[in-house]
Amino acid sequence: MHFSNVLKSLILTLSIMTLSLPSQAADKGAKVVYHVDFKDPTRYSATLTSINNILNFYENELMEAEVHLVFVGYGIRFATDNALKGTPYVADKKLMARRAELKGRLESLMDVRGVIVELCDKTRSEIDLPKSALYKGIQSPPSGVGKIAILQSQGFAYLKVQ
Repeated sequence: MHFSNVLKSLILTLSIMTLSLPSQAADKGAKVVYHVDFKDPTRYSATLTSINNILNFYENELMEAEVHLVFVGYGIRFATDNALKGTPYVADKKLMARRAELKGRLESLMDVRGVIVELCDKTRSEIDLPKSALYKGIQSPPSGVGKIAILQSQGFAYLKVQ
């Protein structure tokens, strides 16, 4: 996907999100869950940009925000430095070239912006990846999609960069 297409998709996603905010959102705060189950580093980079942009938007509107990023399946590639050799999620050259940058951006979102990051424990355990191999601060709910469903039932908006 060309950068211009990624940018258009990101703008469209943020526009839809902005238009669909309920009028009482400023009183209750904003709650968003991002879902990453894909392997493309460029698409993941666009997700990190989207998270940063939405947090900036909420701050400018003086809104409290709670943002979750939930990794499922191929999303595990972005939660560890492990090469994941011998698994369906093996890190390719495209990911390896960007891993340090993507990790730094994720850690900044977690440490500075308060984003809650979770990796499906079912995905992790299916490939016998030790929890210690995950980036510091990543939580492990038993089911990533289950976690997303719970968050949605609590009023979180669901976003996934295409």
